[in-house]
Amino acid sequence: MANLEILISELPTLIQSLKLTIGDSNQIMEQIILINNAQEQLRNIQKLIAQELRFENLKSSAIATLPRIGSVASLFIPSIGLVDPTVAKKFGNSETKISLTDLQSKIDSWIEWGYFLQAIAADILSDIQLVNQLNSDINHLSLTANFQLIAESLKINLNFGNSHLLECQNKKISNYHNELLLLQQKLNYIFHTIKNSHSLLNILLGVSAFYGKSGFTLEWLDDDHELIISSQGKLQELTDILNDCDFFQEQIAALIIQGDTLREQAEQALKKIEQKSSKKPIISQHVEIVAKFSTQKIVCSALVIASSLLILGFGGWKIKDNSPQLQQINLSLPQEGTASANFQSAQKLGMEAASLVQKPPHSLKVWQQAQNKWHQAIILLNSIHDETSVSDQAKKKLAYYQINYNAINQRVLIENKAVANLESAQKLAIEANLFFHNSPHSLLIRQQSKDKFEQAINLLKAIPDSTFVSIQAKETLPIYKTNYAAISQIIQK
Repeated sequence: MANLEILISELPTLIQSLKLTIGDSNQIMEQIILINNAQEQLRNIQKLIAQELRFENLKSSAIATLPRIGSVASLFIPSIGLVDPTVAKKFGNSETKISLTDLQSKIDSWIEWGYFLQAIAADILSDIQLVNQLNSDINHLSLTANFQLIAESLKINLNFGNSHLLECQNKKISNYHNELLLLQQKLNYIFHTIKNSHSLLNILLGVSAFYGKSGFTLEWLDDDHELIISSQGKLQELTDILNDCDFFQEQIAALIIQGDTLREQAEQALKKIEQKSSKKPIISQHVEIVAKFSTQKIVCSALVIASSLLILGFGGWKIKDNSPQLQQINLSLPQEGTASANFQSAQKLGMEAASLVQKPPHSLKVWQQAQNKWHQAIILLNSIHDETSVSDQAKKKLAYYQINYNAINQRVLIENKAVANLESAQKLAIEANLFFHNSPHSLLIRQQSKDKFEQAINLLKAIPDSTFVSIQAKETLPIYKTNYAAISQIIQK
């Protein structure tokens, strides 16, 4: 058990490499290699754990006691590694002591996560347009940094006594106003891309636009199967990013109002200066108007927001009335009832889908059933109108239901590929046997049979351990290897 303890002591460091940083596409291949290496070491640990568990069961049988599968051999994980919040999430809790059987289950999840990351990486590298967009995003400021830069720039002290300086300040305010409108458009793109996209790759484009130069890393899936992302040491879920978008929408609206106020005061002051005679002394005034933005969400009254947005012409903005009485007037009972029923049905489908895929591996049919349930749940959530009482809940559910659906799609692709590999290998082996037995003395036929067995062996080796057909592939592989060796020996003789 000494070797096992040494390997397990390295686990916190090992699983830190099970992540994918999205940014510079040139680094993705290097990360795939690291993920592969981590998976290989995890498999080695699994083998040692299996040996240890068999040894414990043999000891238990020898003394005529029941196997202690739930409590055998607990090990200590170095607590220093669990200080990292991502590592702690991947372990599932902050405990530093873990049983071998629990560790086996966690290792299965980590290996599965590695396959998921590799599939995403392969999809990214195969899409040139996606790669170009990601490489472009890392050359721009993050949305947060861009907003903060504009907010700082709008802390302008208007100088009403100097017309030339005042004109320059007014131009700057107009430029910042245009930058805010562009930032607002970018924010809308990010929000709708993350919220409404059914493709994980498109969602990643929205996240990439949000983080910009800061870059981001796919870290893990939480207990609700929602994607956890890190950037500059901060962990976020996709719903957190959507909430940040809501926050910045209000902040930008406040900045636009602030900028318009400054610009209006500057223009009025310029008009007064022009009207004054050049002989009359100009009384210099120094007025400071500074907008302060806290790190918390700005809370404005519904009346102020409504009037301000109408003045600015933002007719497309939706102003929510929190009055239950008004909501009841605006909503028809059939629409509200349908929305509530659809939300409950979507939740039921989501729970059924999550239950189906517990404790993999599963057959392709099971993964496809779960895929179909997530898809139906997403359709139901998308059908819920914004004006209904369950709209906000539906949007939050929809964000990570889409992640679940995308993850299942990747799983179905992997299982499909594994089944195809197994079937192709079996077909090649049948052809190889037919060739050899029909013309046993032909050197050319022997060589073709050998080549077909070699292709079949390579196909079986490519089947991931996490797939349902991997057991069948492992059982078949030694037979094909034996046939391949026998034909090779005959050819050599």
